[in-house]
Amino acid sequence: ITASAAYRHSPGFKCNPQALAVWLRIGEIEAERAECADYDRAAFVQTLTRIRALTPKDSTQVFSEAKILCQQSGVALCFTKPFPGIAVSGAAWWPTPQKPVIQLCARHLKDDHLWFSLFHEAAHILSENKKLVFIDAIRAKASGDAAAECQAELDADTWAQDFLIPRAQWDEFTDAFRGNAAEVRRFAEQQGIAPGIIVGRLQRAGIVPYNRMNNLKRKLEWRDSPSHPPQD
Repeated sequence: ITASAAYRHSPGFKCNPQALAVWLRIGEIEAERAECADYDRAAFVQTLTRIRALTPKDSTQVFSEAKILCQQSGVALCFTKPFPGIAVSGAAWWPTPQKPVIQLCARHLKDDHLWFSLFHEAAHILSENKKLVFIDAIRAKASGDAAAECQAELDADTWAQDFLIPRAQWDEFTDAFRGNAAEVRRFAEQQGIAPGIIVGRLQRAGIVPYNRMNNLKRKLEWRDSPSHPPQD
């Protein structure tokens, strides 16, 4: 990867630069091998809508389906198993003008985190900033170019949140929310998304503690090779 890197790792976690370089190189090799159509922004937005509808599916093939859909719109979606020294959730970059890459590691092995990471990285691709490698997200004060990169991360968070759950509908839901799981399940069904996504957003917003409703999230596990998609 030769582009400048906007390193964004989770606060409180130290990422080993050598390990990160190896992890990214694995994704780069997989992306080179992926047979993709030329990138089409409009097609990719449609793909993201279709992937959003996949999130509630209880299927071991759902992530493979997401990969195929992305390839059809010109994006190489790679799932690369993390290893010691890796403290990131995802990355997005443009190795060529016609084949952007989204690389995910499913570090928390929960469906809500993986799906949010995918849509967060998708927002970076849609911004079409082809000079940077965006790696995960960190909330830190910065100035100059670093400040712009931090703003890009915040913008990607906002885009992902609003794409997964439209803001007006989220506000209506939270205004009436009384804190029980049945409400989450009903809202998830109305939205056509996995309930874990709603739980994750409630937790990030401070509406629900991080130790509550985690049973609504699906646990994932790695199988087969390090670059094989995770499964339920």
